[in-house]
Amino acid sequence: MLLTKYIDKFNPNKPLSEYPRPQFIRNSYISLNGNWDFTITKSYILPLNYDLNIVVPYCVESCLSGICKQVNKDDFLYYRKKVTLDDNFINDKILLHFDAIDQIANIYINKKLVKTSENGYLPIVIDIKPYIDSNEFEITVQVIDKLDKNYPYGKQCKKRGGMWYTPVSGIWQSVWLESVSNNCINSVTITPNIDDSSVSIVLDTISDENEIIILDNDNIIYNEKANKTIFNIKIDNMKLWSPEQPFLYDVIIKNNDDEIKTYFAMRKLSVKDNKLLLNNKPYFIHGLLDQGYFSDGIYTPVSYQAYKDDILAMKELGFNCLRKHIKIEPMIFYHYCDKYGMIVFQDFVNNGKYNFIIDTAFPTVFRKNNTFINKLKSVKKAQKEIFEKSSIDTLNYLYNVPSILYYTIFNEGWGQHDADNYYHLAKSIDNTRVIDSTSGWFKENYSDVESLHVYFKKIKLSKSIKPIIVSEFGGYAYKEENHVFNDKKEYGYKKLKTKEDFNEAIKKLYENDIIDNIKNNLCGAIYTQVSDVEDEINGLLTYDRKVLKVNKETMIEIKNKIDKEFYNE
Repeated sequence: MLLTKYIDKFNPNKPLSEYPRPQFIRNSYISLNGNWDFTITKSYILPLNYDLNIVVPYCVESCLSGICKQVNKDDFLYYRKKVTLDDNFINDKILLHFDAIDQIANIYINKKLVKTSENGYLPIVIDIKPYIDSNEFEITVQVIDKLDKNYPYGKQCKKRGGMWYTPVSGIWQSVWLESVSNNCINSVTITPNIDDSSVSIVLDTISDENEIIILDNDNIIYNEKANKTIFNIKIDNMKLWSPEQPFLYDVIIKNNDDEIKTYFAMRKLSVKDNKLLLNNKPYFIHGLLDQGYFSDGIYTPVSYQAYKDDILAMKELGFNCLRKHIKIEPMIFYHYCDKYGMIVFQDFVNNGKYNFIIDTAFPTVFRKNNTFINKLKSVKKAQKEIFEKSSIDTLNYLYNVPSILYYTIFNEGWGQHDADNYYHLAKSIDNTRVIDSTSGWFKENYSDVESLHVYFKKIKLSKSIKPIIVSEFGGYAYKEENHVFNDKKEYGYKKLKTKEDFNEAIKKLYENDIIDNIKNNLCGAIYTQVSDVEDEINGLLTYDRKVLKVNKETMIEIKNKIDKEFYNE
């Protein structure tokens, strides 16, 4: 069993108890993370007896959950928690939050079904006040996880190995309660516009009067109380957000019955001709693929400190971007990217079947768009409907995250269908981000960038009228003894025997394939990857996060050479 360096912080009675939503903070908060009654049966009928305990919010397959068991297709997972609330917590609404449950979840209050969820990556929020008649109640969650490919599943695979990983079943993000009035602020939509130094703040509330306060550090720069829900605000002496200077404006929003704390950033990633611009100036994306896996919690770290440390460690190596690879993280991850200055390229989570020959082997070998090959794949109606809903929900859920500046819709053709339509759908919901419709290959007509994956071969770029992003490359493998998940199998795209060879190979790859192509209109590159993941040993960090496999001096030298070539520094 490979444990991360955070294991000494593990408290099964109170795991991940921090407020889970920094982008929308209320004082009302009760964490329900910790020990829940648990059982696995073959029956759809709610059980009378629970013979196990599970530590929430860790998936069933993880050692941190206390279960550490693979889930079968005919298994039904059952969670139970009895809750007692103080009188002063009771309000007009009691909102129960499950930030993510994989894959299909039926949620019961006092054995009455109140909600069904079919997306394993997005939050579930239920007003349970109508279903309780006292301060004591029982929550039951039934989970079915057949790893149905019609639903989003990322890189989970029943037969894990290589670039496919251990499945994740059940509750894997925080569970919590808050109480609010009928007059509460349901949501906030924040849209910055650096071109006219303004920000739009739109409130979803029935309140007759609302107040907005904006702070620059501790100084109030705007304060308005008015009978309206749409505020268009001029930001004088605007401070821009960037990885180099990640400035955030704090915001307080309140009415007579509610108060929210949030923040925003003045920033913009845009395309002009064949350039990528951050805040209207050419900017090179120097990034890493980030899978978001941990050796003991799988999808969920022991401590949120693990997110912070990954981000800061990569910043110290000179990187300015993480491509969050086909996974949606807890909101605290994005908050740390906002706060510490790390651009996020956010992938949509794939569904649909994967075919090695069509999706990987053929386009990797021939390095052509091969759109006609992709059209041979059949896509079920259910898959299309589920992906469309998931896409819309993802865009709305993450809208206010400042560090997310770029979305990837389809990765290497996995589940790909109607990419042009999804480009237009994404732009209709959120036209403030760059959209990469087809990362890797199988490009169609509409995408803001030319997005390429290049492994095994030298990167050779052709002229493009769009910014060129090498959105995956590298993947060089080095095994750090005593810090690997699997002693018998290793996976990577070029294996190096020593740490010195590993560092030198990465340096040469950047010099020959990335830096040398900046003159050919290369605007960004995403190296594979932040950390080892299971059989993959191609991370800059080991899977347990205990060893940094690259030399900081080497990586800073690479970063400086990129800057010199791109910015003529």
